[in-house]
Amino acid sequence: MSRLTRTLIPPAQRQPIEALNDALDLGYGDALAKRTGFLIMLVLSAIIAISGVLADSTATVIGAMIIAPLGTPILGIALGIVSGHLSLVLRSMMWVAIGLVVVVVLGWLFTFVIADPASLETNSQILGRTSPHLLDLVAALATGTAGAFAMCRRDLSAVLPGVAISISLVPPLGVVGVCMGQGAWDAAFGALFLFLSNVVALVIAGSIVFTVSGYARDPGSSPTANRRRAYVVVTVLALIVALPLAANTLVSVVLAGWTTQINAAAEAWLADETGARVDDVTWRGLVATIEVTDPDGELPPTDDLSAALAGLPGAVSVVVDVGVGSEIPVR
Repeated sequence: MSRLTRTLIPPAQRQPIEALNDALDLGYGDALAKRTGFLIMLVLSAIIAISGVLADSTATVIGAMIIAPLGTPILGIALGIVSGHLSLVLRSMMWVAIGLVVVVVLGWLFTFVIADPASLETNSQILGRTSPHLLDLVAALATGTAGAFAMCRRDLSAVLPGVAISISLVPPLGVVGVCMGQGAWDAAFGALFLFLSNVVALVIAGSIVFTVSGYARDPGSSPTANRRRAYVVVTVLALIVALPLAANTLVSVVLAGWTTQINAAAEAWLADETGARVDDVTWRGLVATIEVTDPDGELPPTDDLSAALAGLPGAVSVVVDVGVGSEIPVR
């Protein structure tokens, strides 16, 4: 082991690869007990997470994340890549897929007890998981690194509950099922993409940490495995996930800038109107809607507002919604 490796993973604290296999491989050792335990905790965490999502309860969702077992087979994929055991990779991927299906189906079933589907449109637990950004991937990478280090070092096992809280695996899948049940396919896809990006981030981080820890050269590792090919595949997957997240982040930043500009222009436009105010600026594609309240019902001409918004790109349209079912085009 190099000096850096010995610093990060002190030999006295390094877990043997047999211990990692026992912790991460659902087919190693007492496989039946591991698999039944995985399924029991998965179903319970899914029920708790979906209930927390529908109730818009952060505390409940956190409780589900503590007991969620999906991180085990995901890090098992990373260990299988590093140790060169294709069977471990495929077996772990199968259990991740089973977990995905179970949680999504439970989320879909829960939609039958939703009294007011319209409440989901303002549910922070759903809105926060349907539009992932690049920072979500960065956070997942850091969480995966922490989790992998905790698996490699005996003295860091106490941080594993905190790692479980930090990574979002079961709640996004619950959101996928709930949104599918309501026919909100765009939101369901966004939540699914958040889950998949977190999975890829965990695999990348775990692969790096397990490699640095020397498990690729352990006696239990495969001497004939083509790890370079596996690392290339993981890198390509990382790019596939990171590019859309980066694009979504850029779009969000640009829209936030335009929203600030539109809001300021609208407030200046209504400055002389007693009681009139700007409630919100919302987007549908490239159409910005300025939601205003005017007790008198007589808005000033929109010429000044249109002039103030001349700096926006030509593809952006702006309308004013006065709250009576009618919209006034501005540009």
